[in-house]
Amino acid sequence: MKIIVKTTSRGQITLPAKWRRSFDTQNFILEEKNDVLEIRPLKKEILEKEEYTVFDAIRDNKGKGIKSEDLVKVLEELE
Repeated sequence: MKIIVKTTSRGQITLPAKWRRSFDTQNFILEEKNDVLEIRPLKKEILEKEEYTVFDAIRDNKGKGIKSEDLVKVLEELE
């Protein structure tokens, strides 16, 4: 099934509820491949073992974004 979604003024898109309910996760991987944006569900067991959220704007910055150079500094400190 193909649908057209529109971004909000903040650049966000909504995945249709039917699609979200099809997967046992609330986390998705977005990957750009040439001129295609691929969205894949991230399985919980993979998330627990390999991936974690480094920055969450709502949790970590009162809903505000972060400059990319500031995020790079934080990531470099984690290495």
